[in-house]
Amino acid sequence: MLTVHLRINDGRTGRPAPARVRVTSAAGAHFAPLGRCAEFPIGRNEVVGGWVKLPGGERWFYTDGSCEIPLPAGVPLRIQATRGPNYTPLDETVTLGAGQISLRFTLEPWCGAPGSEWVAVDTRAHFLTPHDALLEAAAEGLAVANLLATEQPYPSLDGTAYPTVPNLTAFSGQAAALERDGTAVVVNTLNAHPVLGKVALLNSHRPVFPLAFGGDEPDDWGVCDWCDQCHRKGGLVVWVDAFEPACGVNGGEALVAAILGKIDAIELSPGPRKVPLLPWVHRLWDAGVRVPLVGGSGKDSNRTPLGAVRTVAKVPAGSNWVEAVRTGGAFATTGPHLEFAVTGGECRAVARSRTPFEELAIVANGRVVASVKAEASAGGYRAELTAGPPESGWVAARCLSAAGAFAHSPPVAVGPVVRDPEAVAAVRKLIEQTRMWAEEHGRYANPKRREQLFARCAEAADELGAPA
Repeated sequence: MLTVHLRINDGRTGRPAPARVRVTSAAGAHFAPLGRCAEFPIGRNEVVGGWVKLPGGERWFYTDGSCEIPLPAGVPLRIQATRGPNYTPLDETVTLGAGQISLRFTLEPWCGAPGSEWVAVDTRAHFLTPHDALLEAAAEGLAVANLLATEQPYPSLDGTAYPTVPNLTAFSGQAAALERDGTAVVVNTLNAHPVLGKVALLNSHRPVFPLAFGGDEPDDWGVCDWCDQCHRKGGLVVWVDAFEPACGVNGGEALVAAILGKIDAIELSPGPRKVPLLPWVHRLWDAGVRVPLVGGSGKDSNRTPLGAVRTVAKVPAGSNWVEAVRTGGAFATTGPHLEFAVTGGECRAVARSRTPFEELAIVANGRVVASVKAEASAGGYRAELTAGPPESGWVAARCLSAAGAFAHSPPVAVGPVVRDPEAVAAVRKLIEQTRMWAEEHGRYANPKRREQLFARCAEAADELGAPA
């Protein structure tokens, strides 16, 4: 075996480029850089960061652009490297000669990549160290990675599961905990109740406590309280695991908060779900509650790449990605770049991607009103579409493929607010589930807290208007 210096350069700058790298032999052997093991754990909160194992079994390692790696001479070796959706992947086969101790490769920017005013953000990841998160974010083409501290039981050898909060001491709020070469890691919190909902509290200048309530503790707090405190601290509230049922409740107090204007965005993530997200989001928009989508990987193990689902925001000079989310200037995506606007009585959508996607569609009030197939273009794929907007309601653009490529714009309101009666009835039913859970199963040491949740449920139902 030869100890080989492997270097990956950025074709634009000529400098070493952080990248996700894989080196294999024709026989299927994986080769790991010095300091890493070829095998690594993939369970939740198990040494997360620095490597990833994809669903097909591919093992990848993150490097800052160079590494030392033991490799055999005289046999074909496959070298693969990626750097997010805006770079053309590297995939080459080489054979080391006797005594060869260096390999040099270049990752070229994709010619169809969007301009520098667009930034990519992962809204949620857990359990990586800030340094690992910074490395992975740079290697996946992210400008910002939001690392969220959340309560997690730690099973000790003494038989006790101790409550821990990894990364809480690294909390940075509205500033970067770490930053290098245009990539930043920001540490905030994920606050959770097992039934009433989870919210990522981003860009908050101070942590919002408690980080959790309910479960073995009383239910004497509220998701709306978290939202209000976060907003008072200048933060952005993202509903995580939206519309996932728990104990017979689908929506919980987080849904109530969304209707009352306390939720800024709903997270789209790659994790497995019991209930599909988009039908419920569209139903919520049909009911007149038009909370935009953002993308977050939810990475909490070595099975998910950081940025697997991401938020792409248009950030003009003097602004930031948080404001872009608030004002409808951001979209959720697995990679395709999507631009959508409604001007002069016309809806126009443009999607382009380095990887294949099948269809670009304009969706109005939950129904596809126009669609077009993607075509090969500029080393990737492109689609463009125009259509007339509806008389009232909402309209958005999305692109998708059976292989997993997906992007969705925020909804654009058209005309006066019109609430679809069937959607209102469906959402009111979920509010009633929350009220009944609080009445029958909530464990309140302070009865006033139960009454407060009842009042919020009634206020949300009234906000939607009369039942169908």
